[in-house]
Amino acid sequence: MRSPFPGMDPYIEGPEIWTDFHADLAPGIRWDLNRVIRPRYVARLNVRLTYEAVEIEESRGGRPDVSVWRGQEESSGSIPHGAAIIRAPVESRIAQELPLRLLTVEVRKVETMQLVTAIEILSPVNKQPGHHAYDEYHRKRRRLLRSSAHLLEIDLLRAGERPPLEESVPEASYYVMLSRADRRPRVEVWPIQIRDPLPAVPVPLLEPDPDVALDLNVAVAAVYERGGYSDIIDYRRPPPPPRLTEAEARWLHDRLVSEGRR
Repeated sequence: MRSPFPGMDPYIEGPEIWTDFHADLAPGIRWDLNRVIRPRYVARLNVRLTYEAVEIEESRGGRPDVSVWRGQEESSGSIPHGAAIIRAPVESRIAQELPLRLLTVEVRKVETMQLVTAIEILSPVNKQPGHHAYDEYHRKRRRLLRSSAHLLEIDLLRAGERPPLEESVPEASYYVMLSRADRRPRVEVWPIQIRDPLPAVPVPLLEPDPDVALDLNVAVAAVYERGGYSDIIDYRRPPPPPRLTEAEARWLHDRLVSEGRR
């Protein structure tokens, strides 16, 4: 069953689905591109490993107990002089670091394996200041912007801090940004509202080869179907944070009702 939304499904942004979605979207984009850019070019995956802190479930104790550590059993039941008294700790939770794979799609020229275009699909850790993956991504982004490669950034997450632009662009739920190596510092931006279909965006190649089109709506819809998300997502619940505006919330409710999901 297809998604009830015309473009990006905001329910995919929840952490229980996003990792699976991200892991499938990049290979899907690679496949879509390889069908049209070969044999002069090839799209490949570049995998970076980072770690994401996940809080385990909290189990908080009540009033502390008192326990006694004995070197030997005491038949009388009394506490011997000098015995160590151990107070039971209050239980809390710890942030456990789990491995997280971040995928980039790289378009390369076959003869030389020159990097032509890097396609970055932003993850929550890339938009979370203070996380080491945020710093790593911004260092990588600066290297790419100083190189001869084009950079296509796909941001399908409403939450987090977006990569900086010198000039303001219209407020939107999602963005796609294309920095062509021969047009910097100018950048092409596609602001996408939650009610909009995702665009088909150009992927630049080397001159004189023309751009090829990457239809994000088709790519995202294919991941939704392959992932069986219609069986997992409970559309009766509110979408993941951040909170929608009143107008967006009304539109989302009406859309789900019209699609028979509420």
